[in-house]
Amino acid sequence: MQHLQQLVIEAIETSQFPETPTNLYDPIRYILTLGGKRVRPVLTLMAAELFGMQEMDEIIPAAKAVEFFHNFSLIHDDLMDKAPLRRGKTTVHEKWDANIAILSGDGLLVKAYEEISKCNPVYLPATLRILSKVAMEVCEGQQLDMDYESRASLSMPEYLEMIRLKTSVLLGGALQLGAILSGANEQQQQLIYDFGENVGLAFQLQDDILDAYGDPDTFGKIVGGDIMINKKTFLLVKLMEVIAEEDVPTMQYLLHSTVESVPTKVEDMLTLYDKYQVREAADELKDIYTQRAFEKMDALDVPNERKEALLLLANNLLVRQQ
Repeated sequence: MQHLQQLVIEAIETSQFPETPTNLYDPIRYILTLGGKRVRPVLTLMAAELFGMQEMDEIIPAAKAVEFFHNFSLIHDDLMDKAPLRRGKTTVHEKWDANIAILSGDGLLVKAYEEISKCNPVYLPATLRILSKVAMEVCEGQQLDMDYESRASLSMPEYLEMIRLKTSVLLGGALQLGAILSGANEQQQQLIYDFGENVGLAFQLQDDILDAYGDPDTFGKIVGGDIMINKKTFLLVKLMEVIAEEDVPTMQYLLHSTVESVPTKVEDMLTLYDKYQVREAADELKDIYTQRAFEKMDALDVPNERKEALLLLANNLLVRQQ
């Protein structure tokens, strides 16, 4: 995995963009230098390796397309969320402005398709179809996320579908691109996609849990940040689903409060979470998605030793503390 990760990093860092207009291309170069684990493009390479591909140069364009698309979505998401920081650095719309963020994000999306066009022409229709499908679904997920912000309540199926679209389909799609380019059949492609999608769902549930219960020294973000802004996570949606009528006024009071007006807002909401065992429910569902992912991997008709790297990566993602 580390070898493949280095290949991705080198490919991203050596990507060439025109010098002008500087306000279009400088933000693109900037967002791509903010780093991160590059998990999604690495998944594309790992899937190709899983199905026997040894020449990674043929897969690099698809991996870059995944990373370019992911960063396009981050630029636009940060703008919509009015986020000041991304990976501890100033976001594009804050460093430049909103119009530049929109255009540079659009530019990265175009560059993603430019990279896909460099893939083996035999597989071009299939790779274009998958990238387009995933791109549209991620946009749908982001729209649902914004729509749900103003909703007083949210059903659990609605929440799970939103995180599937916003987070999970890109993991599945990244893996499927690698499978396509290595010649895997449609059944094998679907299995590896399903593996990624289920890992993605479990990953997001783990993120929801860590935001409320993580160790402040290792989490990397403010613990309780989602509670502070009333973000609809699994924990909050589940609480709304199971809370007794007698505790609804307390929950509503906290949701209409800020940490400035109620300094114990996070602690008080955690007390409600604990009372109704919503963390346990999140852990249980996370385990279900994890098991489903491993079942999909088990069903793949490839030697078990080739599966080890992806299984190890999934385990690392799902037991992380940050």
